Amino acid sequence: MSTRRLLTTLAVWLVMSIVLVGVVVFLPAGSLAYWNGWLFMTALFMSIFIELVLLLRKDRPLLEKRLQMREKERAQKAYVILSLLWFVVSFTLPGFDYRFGWSHVPVWLVSVSVIVMVCGYVLFVTAMNQNSYASRIIEIQPDQQVIDTGLYALVRHPMYMAAIIMYTPCPIVLGSFVALIPVLLLPVLLVYRLLNEEKVLRLHLPGYTEYVKRVRFRLVPGVW
Repeated sequence: MSTRRLLTTLAVWLVMSIVLVGVVVFLPAGSLAYWNGWLFMTALFMSIFIELVLLLRKDRPLLEKRLQMREKERAQKAYVILSLLWFVVSFTLPGFDYRFGWSHVPVWLVSVSVIVMVCGYVLFVTAMNQNSYASRIIEIQPDQQVIDTGLYALVRHPMYMAAIIMYTPCPIVLGSFVALIPVLLLPVLLVYRLLNEEKVLRLHLPGYTEYVKRVRFRLVPGVW
């Protein structure tokens, strides 16, 4: 992909993402005075922008892989549909919560939560930078090798672990205790995805079965 085309694709994707998330967050709230929404979007898209710049400079092939969205596995196609439903429910609820005043989250807890959210994103980017095969879709790439260093020496799926850390405090950042209910379903979705991913990797990636024996834990060190 040419530099011009890549930059254009990134710009379009970023603008569309901001618009989509903005609609999901602010439309249910019924007001642009929803300060938790602005805090969430600022923290999220500043993190995404920094990630894109780093990938553009250090690992452009990985960045191009991350732009691929079309899953090949049937189980992963189902995951995409379920995750979209999860996203809509999880991130529209805080807006309704703001509109109808269901929750009252103290500012100090919002502040702590946004720090945890950003730290989760940093962990996510760190795991991705340690694995140049970290495509957005589940596939075996040409000459792919097992990554077993860095965070991958602790758990087999550090990006999913980071995603849980990043997304779990989002409802609190958005000022809603109610939205914690659907957000807590995220680990279930990710376990569904990773179990299918491991099945594909065991069958088609040389050395992965041996890696599983060396690194026993999938998501949480010492637990599972």
